[in-house]
Amino acid sequence: MNLIKGLFLDKKELKELDFGMLLSAVAILIFGVFNIYTATSIYYARLQLIWLVLSLGVVYVILLMDYRKVYKIVDVLYWIVVLLLVVVLFTTKVKGAAGWFSIGTRGLQPAEFAKLTTMLMVGKQLQKVDGNLNNLRNFVQVTIYALIPVVLMLLQPEMGITMITFFIVLGIYYVMGLSMKVILSGFGFIGLSVLVVLKTNFLPSHWSDRLTSFLFSEGSELGINYQLSRSVISIGSGKIAGKFDFGQFITDMSGQAQASTQFFNRVPENHTDFIFSVVAENFGLIGGIALLLLYGILLYRMLRIARKTDTIFGRCIAVGVFSSFLFSILQNMGMTMGIMPISGITLPLVSYGGSSVLTTFIAIGMVLNVGMKKKTTLFL
Repeated sequence: MNLIKGLFLDKKELKELDFGMLLSAVAILIFGVFNIYTATSIYYARLQLIWLVLSLGVVYVILLMDYRKVYKIVDVLYWIVVLLLVVVLFTTKVKGAAGWFSIGTRGLQPAEFAKLTTMLMVGKQLQKVDGNLNNLRNFVQVTIYALIPVVLMLLQPEMGITMITFFIVLGIYYVMGLSMKVILSGFGFIGLSVLVVLKTNFLPSHWSDRLTSFLFSEGSELGINYQLSRSVISIGSGKIAGKFDFGQFITDMSGQAQASTQFFNRVPENHTDFIFSVVAENFGLIGGIALLLLYGILLYRMLRIARKTDTIFGRCIAVGVFSSFLFSILQNMGMTMGIMPISGITLPLVSYGGSSVLTTFIAIGMVLNVGMKKKTTLFL
């Protein structure tokens, strides 16, 4: 009987569940599925929907748990992922990077999970020191735990998720009241590191070329800037209301006639990294603003949970996920318009990708869990 009861959410806690946050996330993903469909085919759209169903099941399981109990096993989760990051370094490199485990025709990227376990470990260490980061010993101890997975991801090298992890930790440090002098020094170190990287062969050549092209406006529209130039044209062609023809879409449910008239089909990676160019061409400025409003709802509710929770660990989870979303949104949209360097960072819940969807919903589930238990200060 207790086992069956454990499969259902407590009614009191269910009242605390932020349905608005969950619904906005699902709405963003469905909007993304529609754009993936117009850019590719029903195959990729169907796969993305399957990942949505699977992810919602995982979210439900997370809601049945108590994030305060997860606190006790954070160390185990953290070191398992660190071990995976070490092992993946010895796998076959793809496009100059060794970051994936091949599972049949699919792949598993440990770095996607590393950004979550790093966030949890940083939160746990801060809970232990009562959030006091301006103590040198505390700062060094917490930062070492953050650096271990970051260094391993750099060795792959995996720059996109490394950047996201950096901003997750930065957001947590800022909310915990770390001195601005230290934060600014951190940015100075990052800037210096970029210059050093450009002078070495550490990064794969195409990544170095992208960064150099962005910083120094080098490269031609037929070379390293081909992807960006196609994207900018695609976004501009959408104008205010977009070019999508709903009448044509209804008439031709296969979508092939509609897709063949769109410029974004000439944008490489248009259903993954450059999905925003598809959104902008389909629905124009109005569609872009609508997407930003949905993201705004999601981010606002994350911050609201962060403010209301009574535990440092819970606050770190909410702020960490918020930081991950905010940076990923700004970076991805910015790179498709040429105001940020091109990276492998996808647009959360909109870009195609199974592991990305799953880890994103795991993160959302953790924030929802914090919101449901925000009134209790004691760890069980």
